[in-house]
Amino acid sequence: MNDGRRTGHVPVLVEEVMGLLGCQPGRIYVDATLGGGGHALEILKRTAPDGVVIGIDWDEEAISEAKQVLRPYGERVRIFRENFIHLADLLNQIKVDQVDGILLDLGLSSLQLEKEERGFSFRGEGPLDMRMDQRIEHTAADWIDHLSREELEDVLSGYGQERWAKRIATAIVRVREQSPIQTTQALRKLVHRAVGGRCRSWRIDPATRVFQAFRIKVNDELENLRKILETGWRLLRKGGRICVISFHSLEDRIVKESFRRLEKGEMDASIPGRVIRILTPKPVRPSADERRRNPRSRSARLRCAERI
Repeated sequence: MNDGRRTGHVPVLVEEVMGLLGCQPGRIYVDATLGGGGHALEILKRTAPDGVVIGIDWDEEAISEAKQVLRPYGERVRIFRENFIHLADLLNQIKVDQVDGILLDLGLSSLQLEKEERGFSFRGEGPLDMRMDQRIEHTAADWIDHLSREELEDVLSGYGQERWAKRIATAIVRVREQSPIQTTQALRKLVHRAVGGRCRSWRIDPATRVFQAFRIKVNDELENLRKILETGWRLLRKGGRICVISFHSLEDRIVKESFRRLEKGEMDASIPGRVIRILTPKPVRPSADERRRNPRSRSARLRCAERI
């Protein structure tokens, strides 16, 4: 049977996620960021013979890959191309009232990172696209070309936590006056020139936070995360759990604060009292062994809450 790694993508924190979700036969789980299907595959294995996975993703290529990986499980898996903020509407359409678990893995997949034409990585040369869903209207190149210097600085500092946001924004405006910035390497080289010798001792490429910032802007990632956390718990039956894997501090802070507000009953004034209990007071991190086997897991943080 397919092991879920045809593209080289290795799902992170698998054992930890499975344990927190409490996977059992006869139950329904949502993988709201299906990707290549790695986590969904494990859920299906552990909920045999009749557990069901509803998998959604807004990346058409990911959907295609996941369908191949999960094909052996037939009607036990249902796959949809959709943004997870529309999960409630989707479940209503397929006549599912509540589910036993929801998983959000907010990281990029190898499928996205390794295809230069997607523009997510500066390791190769490709167009500055960065859209997780090709139906999104504006690419990263569009935003870079049209935002004002002040708006560029806000994106870089707010979404990338970029120390040199003003310097880089100024450089972008200066360069685009001569010619559009349309490729991953053009943006990377611009950042290197703007930061100059300050980056020589950095452990990560100085373009890393810049690419993160524009990717978040293009896909409205943080606002989408807030929306699903505000509504997702309503889709869980009592005792159902939501697990979220984040990969940078902005995401993790949103998850932590949303869970705390739900636990204190502060998220929705129409619902008195607490609606969840937090099962992970501190985020679960990958083991040293997993970090060695899969370096991309090193920044992963897993939080989980249970509906009460």
